[in-house]
Amino acid sequence: MVEKWGENYFLLGPYFAAKAASEFEPITDWNDSPAGKAAKKLHDSGIDVHYGYWLVTGKPRVLLFDFNSIRTRLEDIKFRLWENHKISTLHSEDLVNQVVLFGECIREFLKVYCADNYKKQEILSQFHEWMASSSLPDLVADDTRMASTFTTHATMLGRYLAQNVQGFYSKLPFFDWQQEAKNFGIEAQAGIERKAAQSAQVLTTVSDVTARECEVFLGRKPDLVTPNGLNVQRFQADHEFHNLHVKYKEKIHEFVMGHFFQNYSFDLDKTLYFFTSGRFEFSNKGYDLTLEAMARLNWKMVQANMDTTVVLFIVTKQPYHSINPDVLQSRAMLEEIHQTCTAIEKQVGERLFLSAASGDDNHLPDLNQFVDEYWRLRLRRTIQTWKTPRKPAFVTHDLVNRDDIVDYCEKAGLTNNEQDRVKIVYHPDFITYTNPLFGLDYGQFVRGCHLGVFPSYYEPWGYTPLECVVRGVPTVTSDLSGFGDYIMQIMRDFENRGIYVINRKSQTFSEAAEQMANILFRFVRMTRRERISQRNRVENIADVFDWNSLRSYYDTAHDLAARRKKPGA
Repeated sequence: MVEKWGENYFLLGPYFAAKAASEFEPITDWNDSPAGKAAKKLHDSGIDVHYGYWLVTGKPRVLLFDFNSIRTRLEDIKFRLWENHKISTLHSEDLVNQVVLFGECIREFLKVYCADNYKKQEILSQFHEWMASSSLPDLVADDTRMASTFTTHATMLGRYLAQNVQGFYSKLPFFDWQQEAKNFGIEAQAGIERKAAQSAQVLTTVSDVTARECEVFLGRKPDLVTPNGLNVQRFQADHEFHNLHVKYKEKIHEFVMGHFFQNYSFDLDKTLYFFTSGRFEFSNKGYDLTLEAMARLNWKMVQANMDTTVVLFIVTKQPYHSINPDVLQSRAMLEEIHQTCTAIEKQVGERLFLSAASGDDNHLPDLNQFVDEYWRLRLRRTIQTWKTPRKPAFVTHDLVNRDDIVDYCEKAGLTNNEQDRVKIVYHPDFITYTNPLFGLDYGQFVRGCHLGVFPSYYEPWGYTPLECVVRGVPTVTSDLSGFGDYIMQIMRDFENRGIYVINRKSQTFSEAAEQMANILFRFVRMTRRERISQRNRVENIADVFDWNSLRSYYDTAHDLAARRKKPGA
């Protein structure tokens, strides 16, 4: 967007001091742009606004509003929302209060900006989601001189209903949005979202899947779909991204050795790493289907007497007390063994070199003679201390409460038994480079894996499978996710390219689980050469999802909004 609009593009957001300290760079000359001049007027009127650059790709200008600076006006703003638009904010959580205060800051800013600049330039505004849009109904009602586009990435009611009502999609046309909003206590959120969608010149959403929800819950059919993308950084040669896969896979190997090998071992060269990740929505994110399919895959692999091992990482966020001390200790003990082996290797190497250079015998000597008794004893004791009959934990942290993932793993027998070919590592915290278990950031972890698994039941778009594609990692998605639906529309041979789409629209849970288990079984029987070839094919379609290509959808939406805003349109 910065490439297209240059200095005429700027972003509005809330001010949080801790985040701003690392992501925000102030601009001292507020008169360097129309946005800065408007911000100065707001600042002088008593609204605390910060003007500067957002330190992300493109370095766009950004205005951050400290909504607490107008908290004394909260009740007046809430009254106006009810009086003008019948949006009820009674008994709502404080997040709603923050949203309407932030919205008021945006309203005041856009009023000033548009009044000062509408004669000089065409003004286009893009609102994302209900949290940014509480001011949009008033701005449109006051005939502010701008064209507006509202984009919903997931409807509030869709997210709540999908995880609480069985057969959500078949019942979709029959929901009463207002009654359901009351049932879930989200009248304010749903009301703001619906009114914003109806007020904007143009309504867009991220997929055809969510478009159907918009008609029911927002009372308006979207004007067009604006698919999500990523900034894709391509490598000039295929081997470069494959080398990264090997590098980060080695780091995952280290974790797996520390986690499993103290009890039993398996061939890491014949081990495949699958992962699923996202917010904790057990059925919406398809964790239930994933675990059922993995249990069936385990049975198929055991029956086929395969010597391949699959490790499934489940990465989500759940309350926990601490990392499991046994898991941490095992990792530390493995590091001790590694350091001991490195010392022995150095000692043997030096003494072998001396023996070879000074001796007359050209045969390889007994290397045991070159190791001091100290190091032999230390290695033996460290290994004995590390080894344990205790089964490897399938949860890496001590959870505050048992949850559905733990229950399902135990019910399905996915508890890391030695004879099982499928192992589970449930990591109830997001992965960052400071993580003591992996030492990788999330993107590196994804590159080190062989397959991403995301058979979502409710997923308006689905960034997780898309993040796999741009990193050359094959992925499983579903036809109920926006991403899966989009893939099926634009590509015929998607499975050959390493994107597997589970049919969740017309199949039962059990049928979908069996389809997925069969797909996974075929995947684990692929040769290494076949997997490398598939990784290349996946990475080669990444450009389809580059924002350089997908920005055009937003350009079309903004052009349509501008045409509709013109008098007589």
